[in-house]
Amino acid sequence: MSSQLSRRQFTLSAVAAGTVAATKSSASILGANERVQVGIIGVGNRGRELQGALTRVPAAKIVAVCDVFEPYLQAAKENLGGEPAAYRDYRKLLEDKAIDAVVIGTPDHWHALQFIDACKAGKDVYVEKPLSLTIVEGRKMVQAAQQAKCITQVGTHRRSSEMFRKACELVRTGHIGHVSVAKAFHLQNETPMGMGKPADGNPPPGLDWDLWLGPAPKVPYNRNRCLYRFRWFGDYSGGQLTNFGTHHLDVIQWGLGQDAPKSVMAMGGNFAVKDNRDIPDTLEVVWRYDGCIVTFSQYNANNARGNPVGANVEFRGSLASLYTGYKGCTIEPQRIRYREIPFKDPRDRKGSNAQYASLKPSGVKESQFKGGAATLNHVRNFIECVKSRKPCNAPVEVGHRSTSATLLGKIALKRGRVLEWDAQAERFTNDDEANNLLFYEYRKPWKLA
Repeated sequence: MSSQLSRRQFTLSAVAAGTVAATKSSASILGANERVQVGIIGVGNRGRELQGALTRVPAAKIVAVCDVFEPYLQAAKENLGGEPAAYRDYRKLLEDKAIDAVVIGTPDHWHALQFIDACKAGKDVYVEKPLSLTIVEGRKMVQAAQQAKCITQVGTHRRSSEMFRKACELVRTGHIGHVSVAKAFHLQNETPMGMGKPADGNPPPGLDWDLWLGPAPKVPYNRNRCLYRFRWFGDYSGGQLTNFGTHHLDVIQWGLGQDAPKSVMAMGGNFAVKDNRDIPDTLEVVWRYDGCIVTFSQYNANNARGNPVGANVEFRGSLASLYTGYKGCTIEPQRIRYREIPFKDPRDRKGSNAQYASLKPSGVKESQFKGGAATLNHVRNFIECVKSRKPCNAPVEVGHRSTSATLLGKIALKRGRVLEWDAQAERFTNDDEANNLLFYEYRKPWKLA
């Protein structure tokens, strides 16, 4: 049996359970009463939310913060009472031997370098989703974590939700029958001007633009490329496909008990918004899994909701459909099942030419249960696992597989064709040019180990 096959079988069993077995760190285990010393890399937007969650976990103490934008850095330090050390360069933070774990909340194009460097520095790592900008980066991150034997958590925080765990278990165990279709949605109406078309200019005071770009291509500063708006540019992100899509595909793969598609195709473009983004505002991605078609629909149109609980993920089973939203889950049974009956000659007025007749209800009960996806639960799980050395709910291998599914969609859109995917080798089998998109050359002097 090949090492790749062994790894894949290991991952599939992990996805079914919602976790992956972790290797015990060579570092000493923290005492029961010791607080985990945490450094945060990237404290704007999502990083600020992670900071807030960490302050609510008694077993954690934030001792250092890092950001290339001075106003973010100073705000984080002030919100924490002025105590943490403050760094502009994440490598300086990683040199601090007192730090046990780091939390990475930077833009996607920085995740791989910072994660791998943190592993090499002997830190446990929480990294936001999507795990990486490319699939090659993601695999390198998995390997780095394995070599360092560190605890890892990817920010797919639905893995720490009891509601999503229950929903995925119901799907995986056949409660709603065979699932042949699973759908995910992202609705955001930015018509017509979106972010607008600002001219290139000088960075705002306190922003190190060159360090913000890091391994990405050197381009003039434009306010739409930076801070949160980076998500609309392919050099730094995959747009909402990789942003929210990674959450949704993670739930779908968890529910299906599968960790990778067989093939993928995508269509989309900038149809509704007139700004300077280079990520589509309208997109449809289709993946083929074993026995199931999965779709992700990004609509830049009205966001009227036509499904229960404002669902952004739905599983269509042969007995029932299961819908999950941010705050609840609904199961709607197939009320009538059908059997085929003999066809009658339509000239026979006394007979029926109907092909189907009602048989019986599916037997699944309509039900709802509440819940959600809480960042706090996910952060708490990470800190607990740093102390116990037990596996986290969303370790790097699982996060890599969920992120990879969305990155495949990004590549399929560029190639404009159906791509066949070998998940063991992590290569396309029918398009060498698509394989060239699995990684990009970093801007010097940055290098991926």
